[in-house]
Parts: sequence; C-alpha cells; structure tokens
Amino acid sequence: MTILFWIILSTFLISLISLVGTLTLFLKEKLLDKILLYLVALSAGTLLGGAFLHLLPEAIIKVGISSISNLFFYLLLGFCTFFVLEQFMNFHHHHSMRHKKNLHNKKPLSYLILISDLIHNFIDGLVIAGSFIISFPVGLTTVFAIALHEIPQELGDFGILVYGGFKRKRALILNYISSISVILGGVFGFYITSLIEGSAVLLLPFAAGNFIYIASSDLIPEIKKEKRIKISLAYFLVFLIGIGIMSLVKLL
Repeated sequence: MTILFWIILSTFLISLISLVGTLTLFLKEKLLDKILLYLVALSAGTLLGGAFLHLLPEAIIKVGISSISNLFFYLLLGFCTFFVLEQFMNFHHHHSMRHKKNLHNKKPLSYLILISDLIHNFIDGLVIAGSFIISFPVGLTTVFAIALHEIPQELGDFGILVYGGFKRKRALILNYISSISVILGGVFGFYITSLIEGSAVLLLPFAAGNFIYIASSDLIPEIKKEKRIKISLAYFLVFLIGIGIMSLVKLL
C-alpha cells in the first residue's frame, strides 16, 4: 500500500476521535452540567501542555536556536491574532443582539475553539505526513502519540462548545467538521514534502500562541470563578491531569 493511503487512513481515524463526545449523549443533562467545567479544566491543561511541551519544543528543534526569535514572533502573532479575533466576535455579538432579541447566546470562545482546532488538526496532518515519509514505523508511532493527546483535548473542546451554548448534537457535528482538517493537512503535507521542514514549521508557534491565549484568557478564568475551595482544587487537579497527559505523550 502507498504512503498516501496510510496517511489518509491514519488522518481519517484521527478525525473520528472528535466523536468521543458522543459518549455524553448518554448522560443526563444535569450530570453533563456538573462535569462541563471539569472538561474545561482538562482542555486548559491539554492546550497549555500541547503548546509548551510539544509545539514550541518541536519548532525549536526544527529551526535551531539561531532562529528562535522568529518563532517567538509567530508565537506572539498567534496570541494577538486570537485576541483581535475574539474582540471582533464580541463586538459582532453585542451589535447583533441589539437587532435580534431572540438570538441564542453563543460565547465567542466556542468559535475560537473551532478555529483553533482547525489549525491544530491541520498541523497534526502535516506532522503525520512527514512522519510516514520518513518511515512507516515513525508514522505509526506519531499517529499513536497524536491519538493519545487528541482524546482528552477533544473531550475538553466538546465540553467548551456545550458550555458556550451549543446543543450536544450540534457541538458534535461542528467539532467533527473542524477535525476534518487533519485529513487535508495530511494530503497537503504529502504533496509538499519539501516545505514540511521549511515554512510550515512556522505554524507550530502560531498554533502555540492560539493555545496559550485560549487557555489563559478564556478557560482558566472560567474555572477560577468557583468559590468553594474543594471544587476549586478539584478543577486544578484536572487541569494538572491535562498537562500530565501531554507530558506522558511527550515521553513516547
């Protein structure tokens, strides 16, 4: 079988992980409400873990210390891009509310997560393509590592979409649509192998900036609103579990 076949098959299977939120369809709404903020905490941990333990180190390895200033420029660019994007969404949301009294409230955070997921999954596709081109065993190892960190992240992302106001079925559909970009990234990466080690690496710090902004600006403030010390500590523990999972993946 050709390398392209394995890339497409692997990225397709990775995209199906976004449907892990289907499990929540069997939960009662009250129970889901209780665990939503735990999923938010988990997502915050996996996003920060992904940024600091995976994306940034990988980018530094690829470009070397001499070009590290360029990486941090793109890190800031990614952070600022999502800051401006969220401000625009907030402005658009409040402006629309003046004209549509029955407009259902969807937090801009939900849309940021979807956009971030598109970028993140596309990068995963590039990485998978590059790994299979290096060798089949490296490709399989990469797919396994990505699958491990996708499960908690997709659960967290699904929780954020529901927390932001989406119905569970709609959240599942949108989350899956955003995950399809991993297939596009894989195919794109296969046909531009000469660029995988070049300009595409700049997507890594850019995505890291996205992750850091969403986790620090939107997710952590949500779980910090809790006044009960036991629940607050529980959120922090789940947050650390998210980071811990990403640390374990790093060891693979």
